[in-house]
Amino acid sequence: MSSPRLPRETRSSGLEPLAVLPVFVTLQGKRAVLAGANGGAAWKVKLLAAAGAQVEVYAPEPTDEMRAAPAEAVAGRIVLHERDWTPADLEGAAFAIAAHEDEGDCAAFVAAARRAGAIVNAIDRPHLCDVSFGAIVNRSPLVVGISTEGAAPVFGQTVRARIEAMLPSGFKAWVGAARDWRAAVSARYHAFAERRAFWERFTDRAFAEPDRAPVQADLDALMAETDAGPRGGSVVLVGAGPGDAELLTLKALRALRSADVILYDDLVAREILDYARREARTMLVGKTGHGPSCRQDDINALMVSLARSGKRVVRLKAGDPLVFGRAGEEIDACREAGIPVSVVPGVTAAQGAAASLGLSLTHRDAARRLQYVTGHDRRGALPEDLNWAALGDSSVTTVIYMPKRTLGALLDRAVAEGLPPATPALAVFNATRPEQVVVQGSAATLAARVAESGVEGPAIVMVGDAVGRGAQALIAEAVHRPEMTAEPIVLAGEG
Repeated sequence: MSSPRLPRETRSSGLEPLAVLPVFVTLQGKRAVLAGANGGAAWKVKLLAAAGAQVEVYAPEPTDEMRAAPAEAVAGRIVLHERDWTPADLEGAAFAIAAHEDEGDCAAFVAAARRAGAIVNAIDRPHLCDVSFGAIVNRSPLVVGISTEGAAPVFGQTVRARIEAMLPSGFKAWVGAARDWRAAVSARYHAFAERRAFWERFTDRAFAEPDRAPVQADLDALMAETDAGPRGGSVVLVGAGPGDAELLTLKALRALRSADVILYDDLVAREILDYARREARTMLVGKTGHGPSCRQDDINALMVSLARSGKRVVRLKAGDPLVFGRAGEEIDACREAGIPVSVVPGVTAAQGAAASLGLSLTHRDAARRLQYVTGHDRRGALPEDLNWAALGDSSVTTVIYMPKRTLGALLDRAVAEGLPPATPALAVFNATRPEQVVVQGSAATLAARVAESGVEGPAIVMVGDAVGRGAQALIAEAVHRPEMTAEPIVLAGEG
């Protein structure tokens, strides 16, 4: 029996270092000053005006584009003064831009603007800037800023184009509606959890119908859905998949982003937790095969207690919660306590491993059935109640979960029950992760080869004629295809 351990709260390591701090400055109705007329000046003037600023431009020799800018202003106002700036021109300025060709002229303007209390930018002179301009995706009031810290502006523009393609232009209307409706939503829903539930529904509808302008009927319908929704805490069992974070479902992502508390297992890849809401508490309630594990009763009690206190709890499990994840016990505990509980399925370890190898588990010429079995019982020993006749059929693809300690005994018994010793078999460690490794053998040899390999990590075993059908070619191909596995697969033996 494994030694018990208590659930413990974990904390994110925090943000990676930022080259710059992305901030958004409100300039509506405020005064901005630009001095000079170098190549980028006209665009910066238009940008300030688009943000609603009252822009004063001081340029003794303005370009034709600069002269045309006042007539092109949409949100703000642009006034062009065809003369040099003076310190008095900076009084009351919230934002100032130096656009001189001469370095000394730029430095003098920057110093004066800072003395006046303005935020300062100097075109093409990052060492003089308080802030810099990045590429912009404009779905205002939804605005996305992109910075490469000036290192790769063309790259930043390409990123901007990609993001623009992902954000329908109709999002502008939806974000505008959010701004207009916020006061009504706050007046109706005083509890933070209720407001968040409304805005989650709002977001789902916006993504479902991005090109339709929202109307009052949408607000009424969303409020009705929120009113009819569950009150208080709840539990969602979420499948995290076998490791690769990109295998998370959209529904799993939504659950992680709305959770107050996430109870996760040791086998859950840590990068998956990065998709959670930043304010969410994360607690490790690890259960590892033959290692220190939290007792299931403790996990159940913690889950129910948190939900009773009004928290939205995500119980995050590797693979699929309903496949050897003890989901039944946790669902029963919630139902007995009267806690709303639901399940978000995940990609199983078997599916992930097979997909990473391009291996069909149910090849029509080799497999008549697919079965998942556990490699150990409650005591950690070989289960005696397995259907040994089914395990002895090589036309069935058998996937064995948690097999490492009992693999030799299980395969020996299957062979004794009629499984041909030469039946192809694979052990897949760390399925779908960069460190994925495959050990190849047969029903008669695989256990010894796994022991010889010394490979560590979560493992599953696949046995059956379908495993061998084309497996050599598929696995050899995977070694040379980095899009299938991040690291070369280790092969042990040839069958």
